[in-house]
Amino acid sequence: MQPTIEAQLRDDIQRSGYYPELVFDALTTALAGELVRSYVVHHEAAFDHDELRRHATVLALTPTRLIVGHTDEHAADESCPDPYATASTEAVRLERVDSVVVTRVAARPAAYRSGAGLREVLLTIGWGAVSRIDLEPAGCADPNCEADHGYTGAASNDDLSLRVSEAADGADVVAQALTFAAALSEATAARLR
Repeated sequence: MQPTIEAQLRDDIQRSGYYPELVFDALTTALAGELVRSYVVHHEAAFDHDELRRHATVLALTPTRLIVGHTDEHAADESCPDPYATASTEAVRLERVDSVVVTRVAARPAAYRSGAGLREVLLTIGWGAVSRIDLEPAGCADPNCEADHGYTGAASNDDLSLRVSEAADGADVVAQALTFAAALSEATAARLR
């Protein structure tokens, strides 16, 4: 018998080994009883000076929402004498998701075949919570011009970026990220029909 997607999600959170009960409890609260249609679990470790810092991101897609969970660990500080972890979740209504960007990195692209494994995937999702404007001085083609042309720039909406790679995370997590991206794209496209 095939395990349910919720059971698979719990197993993947457990397998990450990163405070699985805390991560799962935070996610369960945000799910509010909705069924999970797709998910991705990403555990990341990074060095901050001489300390190892870990972070987990869990994305879950329900019929109505995108659930984004982040769990971070912190060293003891003035607020807490012991090391501690924070787990936060955000529930975004699917109608708010306005961009799903998937960047695929393929080794030896001339030999790439449809469905073949990828070196890495970068998934960027925007829903309007975080906007960034990059400005730079505008100019013209005249190299002798000293006029003030104001500024030019670009606005971007990238609330979440998740990068997974075969080398760091394994081919299964890269595939999971692609499956999740496809499901999220389908869910956001369905609301436009």
